[in-house]
This record gives sequence, structure tokens and C-alpha cells, in this order.
Amino acid sequence: MGELTEKELHALVSLLDDSDREVKDHVKDKIISLGNAVIPFLEKKWESSFNPELQKEIEELVHELQFSLLKERLEQWKLSEEQDLLKGLWILNTYQYPDLDFESMNADMHQIYFEVWTAFKTDISPYDQIRLINNVLFNQLKFSANTKNFHSPGNSMISNVLDTRKGNPISLCAVYYLVAQKLGLPVFGVNLPNLFVLTYKSEATTFYINAFNKGLIFSKQDINNYLEHLKIEPKEEFFEPCAHIDILRRTLRNLTVSFEKLGEPEKIEEIRQLLEILGAIN
Repeated sequence: MGELTEKELHALVSLLDDSDREVKDHVKDKIISLGNAVIPFLEKKWESSFNPELQKEIEELVHELQFSLLKERLEQWKLSEEQDLLKGLWILNTYQYPDLDFESMNADMHQIYFEVWTAFKTDISPYDQIRLINNVLFNQLKFSANTKNFHSPGNSMISNVLDTRKGNPISLCAVYYLVAQKLGLPVFGVNLPNLFVLTYKSEATTFYINAFNKGLIFSKQDINNYLEHLKIEPKEEFFEPCAHIDILRRTLRNLTVSFEKLGEPEKIEEIRQLLEILGAIN
């Protein structure tokens, strides 16, 4: 554990309860400099403590260390050539569930793909292929819109969506997109105002899919009508595929709204920092 023995660590952590703010801040800086390797020790210390003030200090330290790791991973993801969507969503997921294992989540996602793949047919029209995916995801596997708790932060956490089979427009679209891409279909995300949808876009065929409404298929004219209803001028981005980084930005903006509804300004500030990493300011 860095250059400190366990005995020295015990002594250091006990100083978190010191009444002198300067001492406390110095101790925090020292512990944070040890990195994430110190987290298991801090968690044990929390469990064995009966001092609520000390426990609170430890909780804040652990969160700071975990959040620092999340930011580091997000920076690396942004710089990666592939910008793998599932990996990116997992990184955001660790904000709420820091111990979440990527391989475990990847296995859950693969199982959903397998269920669709076993029913999939390549010799039918694109519309029928999408209807087939809709049937497996929404009728057999029971994925659905979480309209009751629409603004819950859990709706933006893909592991939670895979567990509960409920989500918001972007998280349901992400599951759908990951399955469709693995099947080799030209399906992509589309950033509409107030709604995230998908497009099936090939040289021969273009149409749109609303995963929040059980995979409803609709047309470009329907998007025009939707924008007209919202009194929003059409832009090219409302009809064209978006990048994986746009999906992460949109997910983070949804989280901002969730934490605004819950009245959690500290979390809103942390989400703003994540948006900054991805080159977007709320």
C-alpha cells in the first residue's frame, strides 16, 4: 500500500477525526495520493468504526478515489480509436455502481444478443428484421419504457436497465443498438430533441425506430411533423446517425436532469465534470 505499513495507515485514518481542519485536509491529501489500492482498507476501517463522523469522512474519501478513477477511464475511452459504446456506458455506470464488473455486464448483454440471434433471419426485408427484433426484445424479454420513474438515475445506468428490463429512450436504444450492430445491421442512434431514437440506414432503405415505444417504425416525415409540433427548425443531425460519444453525452445530460429533480447539486457538478471530459458543457 504505497510506502505506508498497515499500522501507519491505521494511524493516518484515525486522524480523519481530528478537530484541526488543516490536519484533516493534509491527511486526506496523503490518503488520496495512495490511489485506489487503499479503498479496500478504507472500507474495512469504515465497517469496524462506530464513529459516524469518521465513517462520513471515509465515505467521502472512497467516493473521491472512485470518481477520480472514473474520470481517468473516461479520458482513456475518449482517446481510444474505437470508443466502444458498451465500455463507455459501463464507465458511466460505475458512477452509481463503482464495483460493477465489465465482464459481468458484457455477459448479460451477450445473453440478450443470443436470444435475438437465435430467432433472427437474414433472408427477410429490413422492416421484418426489425419487427423480429422488436418481438424478442419487447414481447419475449419484456423490455419496456420506465414511464413511472422516468427521471430515476437508474434509467441511465445500463446494468440497471439489463436487470429490470426498464429504461428511458436512450438506454433502451443503446441495448437495441448493441444487439443490432452485433447482428451486422446498419442501425444507428439519432439525437432528436427530447427523444433519442434509432435509424436503419442503408443505401436502399432508411427508416426510424422508437425503442421507447416498443420499436415503433416511423418515417422521416414523422420526424418533420414531430419537430413542427415542437416548433423546432429541422437540422441535419435530427435525421442522421450520431457517434458513440454523443450517446454518452446525452446519457450524462439525462443524469443531470435526474439529479436536479432529486436536489443533489454535488452530483450535478460531478456530472458536469464528466461532460467536460467529453468536450460538452451543459
